[in-house]
Amino acid sequence: MAPTRATRTIENAMRRWGFVLVAGADEVGRGCLAGPVVAAAVVLDAARPVTGLRDSKQLTQAARERLDEVIRRRARAWAIADSSPADIDRCNIHRASLDAMRRAVLQLTPLPDLVLVDAFRIPQLPMAQRGIIRGDASCAAIAAASIIAKVSRDRLMRDLHEADDRYGYARHKGYATAEHLAAIARHGLSVHHRRSFRQPTLFDALVEAS
Repeated sequence: MAPTRATRTIENAMRRWGFVLVAGADEVGRGCLAGPVVAAAVVLDAARPVTGLRDSKQLTQAARERLDEVIRRRARAWAIADSSPADIDRCNIHRASLDAMRRAVLQLTPLPDLVLVDAFRIPQLPMAQRGIIRGDASCAAIAAASIIAKVSRDRLMRDLHEADDRYGYARHKGYATAEHLAAIARHGLSVHHRRSFRQPTLFDALVEAS
């Protein structure tokens, strides 16, 4: 099945309703055992279209990095924010993800009139918003946000790998792969692991023991 192309249909409809600056917001890294959750917000420029936008998970690394460069160059505005593992442990992954998206949106200059969000609504935004189910696959602005968030987080995880290669962050980006779980079993939890995250049984046991 061919990947779905994200379009500007929803953004154009919102502009017909009178919204001028329409942003897309998304996050990556919710399901990881290690590393931050990273959010991005993007206002695309209708006069400088970006072709090939899709959900970042449907793109190769090379395609994401190429589109990341184009989005940053052509967008009217873009911003990135993150919530650290400590933030996630303190308030839970859902709230930490929403907070990162809120901060990314509020960094945009100028601020948008409307924010289109992948699935969720973001608390405490001073402008209109709309949650779009599977927005990263259908809405161009949300897809653009998912791409620059993914590229930014992947680069950060590669940097963590360069600083400490025991866990293999450059390969799995903090997700619960067999390699990652085996590394945790050998070396224990690092400062970059989320102590509150309960997914694999092995990880749960290690958290309880730490």
